[in-house]
Amino acid sequence: MNFLSATLATVMIGSPFPTAQLDELVTSGAASAALLTVDDADGRESDAAGAAQPAGYFRIGSVTKTFVATVVLQLVDEGRVALDAPIERYLPSVVPNGQNITVRQVLNHRSGIYDYAHDDGYSTNRWRGAERFRHYEPEELLAVAFQHEPYFDPDAGWHYSNTNYVIAGLLIERLTGHSYGAEIKARILTPLRLAHTSVPGDRPGLPRPHALGYAEVDGHLVDATMMNPSLDWAAGEMISTAQDVNAFFAALLGGRLLSAETLAEMRGYREATPLFDYGLGLQRFHLPCGRSIEGHSGQLLGYTTYSLHGTTTGATLSYNPLPNTDPATTLISLFGTIYC
Repeated sequence: MNFLSATLATVMIGSPFPTAQLDELVTSGAASAALLTVDDADGRESDAAGAAQPAGYFRIGSVTKTFVATVVLQLVDEGRVALDAPIERYLPSVVPNGQNITVRQVLNHRSGIYDYAHDDGYSTNRWRGAERFRHYEPEELLAVAFQHEPYFDPDAGWHYSNTNYVIAGLLIERLTGHSYGAEIKARILTPLRLAHTSVPGDRPGLPRPHALGYAEVDGHLVDATMMNPSLDWAAGEMISTAQDVNAFFAALLGGRLLSAETLAEMRGYREATPLFDYGLGLQRFHLPCGRSIEGHSGQLLGYTTYSLHGTTTGATLSYNPLPNTDPATTLISLFGTIYC
């Protein structure tokens, strides 16, 4: 394993670094590559296994949702949108039953709206052949979702739905007159100097260095790195590095991007699954040792990300999963080493 060079200003951290578990993701065959950055009050430590490099780029998938939710909540702070107002007020005639679905329910996945990514050919978690280079408009994704009945009435349950964050992206664009990516850049990336984070649009590749992502097709591994991520749009298209993602969450959870009141709304967690609670674009995970950590996970074909943060420590893991493996035990051990 290769530690960061001095040019990346690596300082040994106070928290234990899970070197063995990072290695195990690759040696066990669960991943072709993995990288991890941990920041705490004592500094930063980064490492990589397999074909990854510590400062490598990767697709952050649904971690994009936290960036999008942050921009929406900044608009709340500016008085331009109300969390408990119906989405119909801001996007008239866009969302069926929009008069009964609030902005909050869109952000916390309690709208009941069907997830378009569950339709055949509409998930970036699956191999799509030549279709993976196709451009998709957000309205096309909504049309797929709205062909289906909702999962439940608004606020009657919880169901993760990428459609919610396509709606959130359109909400940003309607309120600001700019693309949601331009707003993320102006409001988050530029002020925090996150120069290695981008909203790629139709660009199919990643900046270098990056590890390749793989998919299984007819019993063989194929390179799935290149894709047009517009199919995920505001639900999961962004690219970043572990250092940038840690810096974003440190600023967000440290109160530098939202007012104290709005950050508290973002952290209004409700039970979602046995593994985590969900707020407004934030997940709260419960570790076996009894500690809870905040952040978000993300997955696109060939790339899996976990960015999880405690009071003084932040950790972002990206790995390139291989088919037919379950690294759950290793992942729990990895974050348990850092936080427990």
